[in-house]
Amino acid sequence: MSEHPPVSTPHRLVVVEGPIGVGKTSLARRLAHSFGSELILEQADENPFLERFYRNPRSAALPAQLFFLFQRTRQLEDIRQHDLFDTVRVADYLLDKDRLFAQLILDEKEFALYEQVYARVAVDAPTPDLVIYLQAPVDVLLDRIERRGIRYEQKIERGYLERLQEAYARFFHDYDAAPLLIVNAAQADFAANARDYAQLLEQVLKIHHGRHYYNPLKSAADD
Repeated sequence: MSEHPPVSTPHRLVVVEGPIGVGKTSLARRLAHSFGSELILEQADENPFLERFYRNPRSAALPAQLFFLFQRTRQLEDIRQHDLFDTVRVADYLLDKDRLFAQLILDEKEFALYEQVYARVAVDAPTPDLVIYLQAPVDVLLDRIERRGIRYEQKIERGYLERLQEAYARFFHDYDAAPLLIVNAAQADFAANARDYAQLLEQVLKIHHGRHYYNPLKSAADD
């Protein structure tokens, strides 16, 4: 990636969200590079229960989810301990999505226990200046998961991704806590294609409030 001066942005905290395989972490990295900002990642590879969860969801759903909850709240508490206006930050998750996953993967009794823990440990998470929600069909997600080749992710089932897609769609249908950019990421490659990324960055810098939709043109890589 070539070196350029940081892009000036009105946003102090930008969050990229979306289901597994949609490219949120890659986009968050590129935005952080453009802004010369701090990057906040959920670091799924540190979760010792994740591989077991994807292999047999019922055997590890609760410990996997609690690990993520503790990890995310620690990171957000660190943000709270510093002046949010000191620097621009880009993150690849919303704390709100922790409950989204919990509702999806836990049974009724496990979720009741999770809610008790959440109420005790969840910090008052900073409100983003912009949330970017990436969407793509399940077939695209499965293809990207296969191509990136993370071993434990290869056990993810189509049905799980379909339920996850639906949960994200419901969540963001009513989301109004921050400005929201909903992006069709099915054909674009924001990580590797310069034109795709430049066009998205232009949209990101324009948004100050409200709900917006962005459907990029077919990637130049496919021309």
